[in-house]
Amino acid sequence: MNVKQRTLKAPVSVSGVGLHTGASVTLTFKPAPENHGYKFQRIDLPGNPIIDADVDNVTDTSRGTTLEQNGGRISTIEHVLASLVGLEVDNVLIEVDGPEAPIMDGSSIQFIEALEKVGFEDQKADREYYHINQNIHYAEADRKVEMIAMPADDYRLTVMVDYNSPVLGTQHANISHISEFRSEIASCRTFVFLHELEVLLKHGLIKGGDLNNAIVIVDREVNDGELAHLATLFNREKIAVAKEGILNNISLRHQNEPARHKLLDVIGDLALAGMPLKAHIMAARPGHAANVAFAKKIKALIKKERRGKSIPLYNTNAKPVYDVNDIMARLPHRPPFLLIDKILEISSSHVVGVKNVTMNEPFFVGHFPGAPVMPGVLQVEALAQNGGILVLNTVPDPENYLTYFMKIENVRFKEKVLPGDTLVLRCDLTAPIRRGICQMKGIVMVGDKIVTEAEMMAQIARKPNV
Repeated sequence: MNVKQRTLKAPVSVSGVGLHTGASVTLTFKPAPENHGYKFQRIDLPGNPIIDADVDNVTDTSRGTTLEQNGGRISTIEHVLASLVGLEVDNVLIEVDGPEAPIMDGSSIQFIEALEKVGFEDQKADREYYHINQNIHYAEADRKVEMIAMPADDYRLTVMVDYNSPVLGTQHANISHISEFRSEIASCRTFVFLHELEVLLKHGLIKGGDLNNAIVIVDREVNDGELAHLATLFNREKIAVAKEGILNNISLRHQNEPARHKLLDVIGDLALAGMPLKAHIMAARPGHAANVAFAKKIKALIKKERRGKSIPLYNTNAKPVYDVNDIMARLPHRPPFLLIDKILEISSSHVVGVKNVTMNEPFFVGHFPGAPVMPGVLQVEALAQNGGILVLNTVPDPENYLTYFMKIENVRFKEKVLPGDTLVLRCDLTAPIRRGICQMKGIVMVGDKIVTEAEMMAQIARKPNV
């Protein structure tokens, strides 16, 4: 049986501080439509830029994973993404009012608890997994990093850490199914060696650190004066070294908590590959840079396989959801400027329409005589009308509204459209509709080829005097 995509039943917010910036920040998880995936939105910046949780948008991995797109930047996102993957949630918009996700207690558990409070909702579309069908390797010889993805029926992970430290030593952690994330991995906190903590403090890089959100591993001899100095920095009366070789500010939740946290980071970073995985991931000495490089390798294979697959073929002779009369009841366009003949599919997040291109089209009289080609701008107009049907389907009285297009970008014309072609036009929402503004990705297909694609932004407005 196919597994359905799922989102949240309602929005939910968490608040805290950024580990490195010290900035107070509120993060809100919001339900999102099918095939939306994970997206962050900086609601504190002009234009509220959206940042796709995509490995191609990673700009820094030095102290966590940072994404940047559309003039927006968001840091330390790995624990947030790990919580969504661990709960098998597919589509979420993550609003943030600061430059960094809140560190909370250094794990994913508080994100998990917030998400569980509102619950989850199955959607109509099937979840699409990327099945690893051959071993994928990644290695960094200088750091002794090795990662491998192997074929498996579930999402399994095994992680080994070895820092050549007499305190930490070699640790292993594993889960045999992603459903174990909640109980075995989610509460495991980030960790830092004392010598790293001192460098970070010296450079003012952990302004949000308060010893409640990290395990501090003491990897050298320290005297009472140094411990007293640390206590002063972190507003503690006293700090000592526990028998496990960590500062006694917190107790370990698991004997191998550092290895479990590294597994958490791997899950969060590999979410940036863009699809839920069916694989057994084995990682030795992983870190954010290696995780991201490995995610890029997996994403490249996903793209390669997708290019090799045929475009979904639609039965253009099937009974339409809307015929041309239904379309004219919704759109103000009329022949010869009505460029949609029927609608084959429509949902809350996508629409599929059809345009039959015949030699009778008035534009062929002048474009080009002797070698007729459908103008590219009219293909885009057909996409826009198709998208208009989707947008107007979200209001109760569509005949009283108009759709105005605000922006069309990243338009690509890949093949000529000739008399006799049948255009199949598909538009998908790329973000939830907010304040009447919608964003869509559209493609035009002829047979099994994409001939045109574009990204569009439109606004719904009431007709004048209505």
